[in-house]
Amino acid sequence: MKKLVSLLLALALCLSLASFASAEGEWEYKEATISMMVGNDQVMTGIDAVLALAKEKLGITVEIENRVDESVLKTRLAAGEATDIVSYNCGALLVAQNPAAYFLSLNDHPEITDRLDDGFEQSVTVNGVTYGVPIDCSNAGCILYWKPLYEELGLEIPKTWDEFLANCEVIKNAGYNAILSADAKTSSTQLIFLGDFYNVMAEDPTFVTEFEAGRAKYATNPAAFKSWQKYETVLPYLQDGHEACGLEDGLELFASGNSAHWIYFSSILGNLYDLYGSEVTDNVGIFAIPGDDPENTGITVWQPEAFYINKNSEKIDDCLRFLEFYISDEALDAYTEAVVPHGAMLVKGYTIMNTYPAVANDLQAYFDAGRTCSAQEFISAVKGANCRSFTGGILSGLYSAAEAAALYDEDCKLQAVQLGLDWE
Repeated sequence: MKKLVSLLLALALCLSLASFASAEGEWEYKEATISMMVGNDQVMTGIDAVLALAKEKLGITVEIENRVDESVLKTRLAAGEATDIVSYNCGALLVAQNPAAYFLSLNDHPEITDRLDDGFEQSVTVNGVTYGVPIDCSNAGCILYWKPLYEELGLEIPKTWDEFLANCEVIKNAGYNAILSADAKTSSTQLIFLGDFYNVMAEDPTFVTEFEAGRAKYATNPAAFKSWQKYETVLPYLQDGHEACGLEDGLELFASGNSAHWIYFSSILGNLYDLYGSEVTDNVGIFAIPGDDPENTGITVWQPEAFYINKNSEKIDDCLRFLEFYISDEALDAYTEAVVPHGAMLVKGYTIMNTYPAVANDLQAYFDAGRTCSAQEFISAVKGANCRSFTGGILSGLYSAAEAAALYDEDCKLQAVQLGLDWE
């Protein structure tokens, strides 16, 4: 009898400990090997940290295969020879891939989908079916600002574009450069236009639908045309020689503390940190490109690639275990310890422990408030190939805003015709 009692007590203790361990976030350990295909240009530092932890905590070994280009993935999927998990784009490019034919639906797995940021989830959802989880952090089109200058001049974060220009006037009159622009790399000139998309959709939520149908144009839609007009309004505040300023020059100028604003991607924080360390990045803040409504300022987001499960995989359960773990706090801590994120991690309730103040204090607030919008390229398949020529053309004095917007509309029409859309 004593042995039986002892056995029962031991069993109860084990069950209690198991319950406690489960409550503390322990994971099922079951050895398995799964395959994963990622792009050749994918930075693996953070992913590798999670893979090592997944092997320790879950017993899952992940074998990595690099794809040379997207055609390799498409060919493998069509032939039924894809890896268990694949990385691929989201948004419009995911729609074009016909995900229902190749990727596993996550709709029956709320332990995964309930964790996804709403904006990201929208970008990996097609016809009501959610397919993927974010590989890494987001990127944001924003205005980076030099906090010591704002403090010195007593400026507040602008909530409208007019308030932003008023700040620029104060900064210029004080003898500082109001807006840094690195125009030698013409792709960077697109950021005002691309990053203003939140404001376009906030003012006219029908714009993308009407644009894809060929009915809304940038030159004639009032909300969309404002993105082009903003280029003309910043011209008085750009530094001398901005047309010849390259990215490296821009980084040096901004790090010097004499430029108040840089309209760019949040990922530039990583470049600043690598070159100048936290002494610079601790002095940089972020705010959204403002529109006209002070009660609705929000930020435009570039979504990362996602991990998708091959629906024909023979290891579906192990893949699901891995995806659930990949977006857990424990795994994200490992990821962000290995790589400093330049944007939100796109997982609800997760607080980044290791990042720049501009991300933790400024950028994350837009996500927490639900004031984000995916960049247009994630929502619409139509994007003109020569956008940088027209945005750069305004800054160099080659085009007016009206001329550039009209030229971009024609550029978009060329792509729409190639996509088989019925545009006038």
